[in-house]
Amino acid sequence: MSNEVEKIIYTKVDEAPALATYSFLPIVKRFTEAAGVTVETRDISLAGRIIAKFPENLTKEQRISDDLAELGDLVKKPEANVIKLPCISASIPQLKAAVKELQEHGYDIPDYPEEPKNDKEQEIKARFDKIKGSAVNPVLREGNSDRRVPGPVKNYAKQNPHPMGEWTTDSKSHVTHMKSDDLCSNEKSTTITKETAGDAKIEFIDQDGGTKVLKEKLALLDGEIIDATVMSKSALRAFLEEQVEDAKKKDVLFSVHLKATMMKVSDPIIFGHVVSVFFKDVFEKHASVFKELGVNPNNGLGDLYAKIKTLPDDKRKEIESDIQACYENRPKLAMVNSDKGITNLHVPSDVIIDASMPAAIRNSGRMWGADGELHDTKFVIPDSSYAGVYREAIEFCKKNGAFNPTTMGTVPNVGLMAQKAEEYGSHDKTFQIPGDGKVHVVSASGEIMLEHNVEEGDIWRMCQVKDLPIQDWVKLAVNRAKATGSPAVFWLDKKRAHDAQLIKKVNHYLKDHDTKDLKIHMMTPLEATRFSCKRMKEGKDTISVTGNVLRDYLTDLFPILEVGTSAKMLSIVPLMNGGGLYETGAGGSAPKHVQQFRQEGHLRWDSLGEFLALAVSLEHLSNTTNNEKAKILGETLDQATAKFLINNKSPSRKVNELDNRGSHFYLTLYWAQALAEQTKDVDLQSRFAKLAQELADNETKILDELIVAQGKSVDIGGYYKPNDELAIEAMRPSETFNEAVKAL
Repeated sequence: MSNEVEKIIYTKVDEAPALATYSFLPIVKRFTEAAGVTVETRDISLAGRIIAKFPENLTKEQRISDDLAELGDLVKKPEANVIKLPCISASIPQLKAAVKELQEHGYDIPDYPEEPKNDKEQEIKARFDKIKGSAVNPVLREGNSDRRVPGPVKNYAKQNPHPMGEWTTDSKSHVTHMKSDDLCSNEKSTTITKETAGDAKIEFIDQDGGTKVLKEKLALLDGEIIDATVMSKSALRAFLEEQVEDAKKKDVLFSVHLKATMMKVSDPIIFGHVVSVFFKDVFEKHASVFKELGVNPNNGLGDLYAKIKTLPDDKRKEIESDIQACYENRPKLAMVNSDKGITNLHVPSDVIIDASMPAAIRNSGRMWGADGELHDTKFVIPDSSYAGVYREAIEFCKKNGAFNPTTMGTVPNVGLMAQKAEEYGSHDKTFQIPGDGKVHVVSASGEIMLEHNVEEGDIWRMCQVKDLPIQDWVKLAVNRAKATGSPAVFWLDKKRAHDAQLIKKVNHYLKDHDTKDLKIHMMTPLEATRFSCKRMKEGKDTISVTGNVLRDYLTDLFPILEVGTSAKMLSIVPLMNGGGLYETGAGGSAPKHVQQFRQEGHLRWDSLGEFLALAVSLEHLSNTTNNEKAKILGETLDQATAKFLINNKSPSRKVNELDNRGSHFYLTLYWAQALAEQTKDVDLQSRFAKLAQELADNETKILDELIVAQGKSVDIGGYYKPNDELAIEAMRPSETFNEAVKAL
């Protein structure tokens, strides 16, 4: 068998999972070598993506290949077997911070030009724009999503329930959204025909009839669905002003919940409007100074504070005093870090809706205030597309009380995302409109397919979903319903333009499958939320079958309620051409974990997602190459993971207790023991028996070496691009453990 086939690609990423990889990957390589499987890395980290985009600026030693592009080609091939860890979906502040760090390390990377002044800066910005936001996922996801909480994880949560805040019917917490002129209400959609297929374009026509092409050569295929919509700037700002006043009146915290990392064009702009409306008096009074300083509310209050540091003391203090007056006159703000005074409006990437809303629902629908206490909250989610899902979840808890992790059911997800289906903010097709006029989507034959009246500052966007991914999505939903016996619910609303087109296709392609004994439902997102919550409360399971954005939201919402985190999900992407992409669960790249590690030498990142992904990756490899040893490695890894959970060897949050490195030791011990105990393969049995015995004999010594490494600050040579030698030294501090693994 070819080594090219028996290969697993393990991605090099950012922050906490990147640090964990320094510890875990050497173990993985040693174990998989026993089955003749090669494990290679590809760098898709933010720093790696930046370096790859500017080779002409760098020395020969500094240059790296464009691994993301290479993986983009690989996932279209049947031999693809990729384990994808969470990586940074960079907001502009994160992008700038990464560039600054690389520059300090001697990389001649240009600054990010937010407002390009010439063609060269425009070209630089275009390169950076391919790096920021969800630059990775659309490239790699050449298949639809199968995400679910694995049985061992669910069972562990039932036996060891995470804390859930109590709910009362008099809770003042609530979700609010726009009622009109938002992205949902202005949506228009159509299905491409043979006549309209080809290279379309998006153009803006101003009031004088002048035309500006916003995007040309937009390839459209026969049978794919396109939609377009616009959010009114004036309607958004009026809505926000009303919500600020209402929060003050109701005496609840004000918080906004967006996806400013993934929806990298639309949501930072919306965030900026929230900042400039909340601090309206400050932005109006100091408009000229802010213009001089280049203050952009889209980057948050933190950026404003950083920019005014350059002012003379008296002017800086005046602005700070005016900001303080807003704090006193406006409603109280929800906090990201009460101790450090970091509010919900400081950084756009700090409050990401899919993580922040479930966490609040777990906390009785409350968020932290400046006083370090939990308070009822107004959750502002401007676009009404899916805000109602969170509203229904909150109202369900008010009426029925908190969910009980020991008895509640599960809500796995089948998500439509292949070939950039419904891709988030449709980055390359989202625009802030330059003036009053119209936006047209024009077919290759010159037909205007979609049209909107727009005003200056409005946010217009378009997205696509091809026909083959829809067929594959329906098939995956039917297969999961057959495999589990659970009802499958398509979360689609016939009153929404895009969904109406999608419903026609779903009904058509369902006829290709035998669904006689299956429970297949079609419900609006609001109905589906109520249906799923009710069943979950009763201990019943329900498959959610959704589009891309809801896939992302629900695979955080339900797992966080069920098992306390979304990082422990089994996330499989069966690639459409036969390969496999195995994601290590949701949950982001955990920047706070890195902060704690650098300060205290304790990494609390839980690698359970990596364990689960590796097991199914090995299973897929064994199925495609008839490698029985790989199959046994996968089976025994699952056994080790179950034992790992039962024995509670996940990382602690506290320093001088078991951390990520200690959890890797126990996984290795249990995996080696499982291999030594199995009888299907004598070679594997004998190979790992010695390691199992050695690790068991030296358990106390190894744990002591791992604990001694904690309790002091750690220098890893960089945040976005750690120094490999320093990171390896920090993440592999037990010589006894290292030598035992090396001896394999």
